[in-house]
Amino acid sequence: MRIVISEFMDEAAVSTLSARFAVLYDKTLVDRRDELRAQLRDAAALIVRNRTQVDPDLLAAAPDLRVVGRLGVGLDNIDTEACAARGVEVIPATGANAQAVAEYVIGTAMALLRTAYQSTAAVADGAWPRPALGEGREIAGKTLGVVGFGGIGRLTARLAAAVGMHVVGFDPQLGPASSVWAAHGTAPLSLSELLTQSDVVTLHVPLTRETRGLIDAARIAQMKPEAIVVNTARGGVVDEAALARALRAGRLGGAALDVFEREPLPAGSPFAGCPRLILTPHIAGVTRESNERVSSLIADKVAAALLQS
Repeated sequence: MRIVISEFMDEAAVSTLSARFAVLYDKTLVDRRDELRAQLRDAAALIVRNRTQVDPDLLAAAPDLRVVGRLGVGLDNIDTEACAARGVEVIPATGANAQAVAEYVIGTAMALLRTAYQSTAAVADGAWPRPALGEGREIAGKTLGVVGFGGIGRLTARLAAAVGMHVVGFDPQLGPASSVWAAHGTAPLSLSELLTQSDVVTLHVPLTRETRGLIDAARIAQMKPEAIVVNTARGGVVDEAALARALRAGRLGGAALDVFEREPLPAGSPFAGCPRLILTPHIAGVTRESNERVSSLIADKVAAALLQS
């Protein structure tokens, strides 16, 4: 049986698969769609990250495909209905990168609240902007609003509590009486209540029809004037133009975005020149440790699925 891996994967996990299967590993294959389609003609499994679009066109080129392994948790690049219709099992790496994402949320929130870390270039040039940077804020005592209370949201809540934050949450899938809230020291609120009370809002929801544009101009207007938004979920969850306008107008305290409506960002992005902004290229869940965990988990699960089928 043959496995195609079209995006980067930990080498040790690739070696584990190569000892049992015929493996093509090419982390740049995602950028050569026609070649990827050709390589899938006799493949039993495909392993991807978030850039490979597993759609009906790709599935049609892979008549023997049985399994798609996702090196991550989001499935919006995989047509799960088309896979199900073909009998192709989709396996995400649930939980394996949660620690990395949770640490990203807390770390970027700290950086944006404190503001002092923006002074490196000025200090290196001999300036001493101490008065301008003395209004930074501590994270202890602030309220974190967690939108989407799955595994990553819950771990983020625990880390936030450890640094002295008060945590509130919103998740339409969990009723306010659920024991999950108390178990993670989190007060359940409506989305509107969460937005008005939170100093930091962190998003952990999938991209669906219901969540697209969830954080739009109207909801940004509900937030505290110095609130911070952190999005490690999916770009379409936030109205990027509305967020950029709010930052430029001084209507928010800052934002950290790891995901975008279009990746990479196109020329002329509304974020160009925005103040109080941290942008990263979809790597919140990618660390050396998480890559090892995610890759090992998917290697084991894909191998098991192929050997059982």
